[in-house]
Amino acid sequence: MSKEFHSALVSPTGVWWKPVHSQEKRWITISFIWCMVLFAMMPLWHFKGGQNPTGVRARVDPADFAERTERFNKEFQVGTEKGMPVVAPPPGADVYLLARMWSWSSVLKLKKDTEYMLHLSSADVNHGFSLFPINVNIQIVPGYDYGLKITPNEAGEFRIICNEFCGVGHHIMVGKVIVEE
Repeated sequence: MSKEFHSALVSPTGVWWKPVHSQEKRWITISFIWCMVLFAMMPLWHFKGGQNPTGVRARVDPADFAERTERFNKEFQVGTEKGMPVVAPPPGADVYLLARMWSWSSVLKLKKDTEYMLHLSSADVNHGFSLFPINVNIQIVPGYDYGLKITPNEAGEFRIICNEFCGVGHHIMVGKVIVEE
């Protein structure tokens, strides 16, 4: 073994450190300040930005949530669309929507300017809830009930798209929300 061998505990011989140039110090300072600004903006965007819906989260057994969703669908079903139940809950009701490979549990028919509590959960794997064309995106994890207070303020038909890859039939997992006057 040569005498030049050393471990990380011993500094290498020679000039291996030079003071940082003033211009590099300036850019490091600017980068650090910008990181702190963005870090401070995250809570502000969450509370003031309006794009991250906060709601109620609770653990739930997927089988219990599926049973609750089936009762909800039977109680408020007003028809079918392509074999899927169309559900019209009364104003102020708890609305249940279950994601499972590769479908949503029902088509929701809601009233404009009426508040509902939307409960979302998954029966099997992670799914994404994206209400198109509105900017609402939520990851739905099995075993959790995500409750969101919603008030539809625009009439029309809106698509629910799964934006979390959930398997081979992911591309056909499209649901619908109908908002009436």
